[in-house]
Amino acid sequence: MTDLPLVIAHRGASGHRPEHSRAAYELAIELGADAIEPDIVPTKDGVLVLRHENEISGTTDVASHPEFRPLRTTKTIEGQTLTGWFTEDFTWAELATLRVRERLPELRPESAAHDGEEPILRLEDLLAIIDAAPRPIGLVAEVKHAAFFDRAGFPMDELVDGVLGAHGWRDDARLTFESFEKQVLLDLAARGAGGRSVYLMEARGAAADEVDRHGSAAPTYESERSDASLAALARSFDGISMAVGTVMAGVDTVAPDTAGRLVSSIVDRAHDAGLVAYAWTLRPENRFLPGPLKRGGEVAAHGDWQRWYTSVMRTGIDGVFADHPDLAVAARSTLRS
Repeated sequence: MTDLPLVIAHRGASGHRPEHSRAAYELAIELGADAIEPDIVPTKDGVLVLRHENEISGTTDVASHPEFRPLRTTKTIEGQTLTGWFTEDFTWAELATLRVRERLPELRPESAAHDGEEPILRLEDLLAIIDAAPRPIGLVAEVKHAAFFDRAGFPMDELVDGVLGAHGWRDDARLTFESFEKQVLLDLAARGAGGRSVYLMEARGAAADEVDRHGSAAPTYESERSDASLAALARSFDGISMAVGTVMAGVDTVAPDTAGRLVSSIVDRAHDAGLVAYAWTLRPENRFLPGPLKRGGEVAAHGDWQRWYTSVMRTGIDGVFADHPDLAVAARSTLRS
């Protein structure tokens, strides 16, 4: 194989350190990642912070802060009812007093050993980390829950573009935007934020902005993977990004073609439409591997991750998101011609 995928550090080196922490981002660069993926959500005063979700009870020590108990509440976000603490109810000064925690402590106790060591970061903090890196590092910025936040008075396209412009990242060649909603990607492009745009697609369901617009008639993510829909997406976006299970559906992992590729219908059809294709997320623990690749009886133990990673890469995928970027880099190195 000659075309090898980018290794994108999923929330930093989140298999080794609590996700979205400075340590996770800096370690991802040290371990050879080509790009870093942060998730972006707002605070009450419009500061963009880096959290997987705006509900932060599982990734911070907020529950141990008695002064914030009155902020615990219940919200419905994209049809899911959640009870906890939400970034948009805190000022940045308040959030800055919290410390980050490992989201999956039962699977990643070594990472959980670093709980409480670091604060939440802002988008501009990550931009500074990347700018200080010893080699070029890409940014694959996921804009979260844009329709929900827009209704709440937080126009995510405006806020993201403002931070990028203030820190010299507007229209930077290292920049990619991604979202499970199309409209915010279109809005960022209309603002001239630049970069590439990648539409994230769940295996099932429909985009929140499409549901807001069309209700039960909203196109499903599955229907948007038809040839006609892919061609239509290519007129507005640069790529699509899918769960690794979607990429590998129907792939015969024991029958590569003469070039050593494994044939994934969705990857090939995306390429035929002129789209790049990304896959998320490569994880080595048994809990996340296909049954035949699990090893031992513990869900936290690493199974045959190398075979899984190389199989995904051999589909011709353009980029892979990985919690352990070092493992993805190692797997990719075995495919070099």
